[in-house]
Amino acid sequence: MVKSVLGVNHRGLTDWLIQRISAVIMAVYSIGLIGFLMLHSGIGYDDWRGLFAHSWVKIATLLFVLALLFHTWVGMWTIVTDYVKCYVLRLTLEVLLFLALVICFLATCLILWGV
Repeated sequence: MVKSVLGVNHRGLTDWLIQRISAVIMAVYSIGLIGFLMLHSGIGYDDWRGLFAHSWVKIATLLFVLALLFHTWVGMWTIVTDYVKCYVLRLTLEVLLFLALVICFLATCLILWGV
């Protein structure tokens, strides 16, 4: 029986889209943050606190972190599946990576809404 090359889950296109969309989100946020830093020379704690007091900045930062985490997941998943051939080791690394990313997300939420 011949298997179709296109019979795979088409995961490659989804991963490609996640990488591109997350990169655009991170670029837009970074440009905005760099613009803020350029307009506010000698920024101090009160300026940062004032910036992050706005809900839209918190949401934009959370969106940036989510994009970063998805970008990281796709990249690291690709590396692990390409180079780690032992199924048990690969699964262990993927679970550890997933848990680390979830912990990073939770820490970001605590930090953002703790301000």
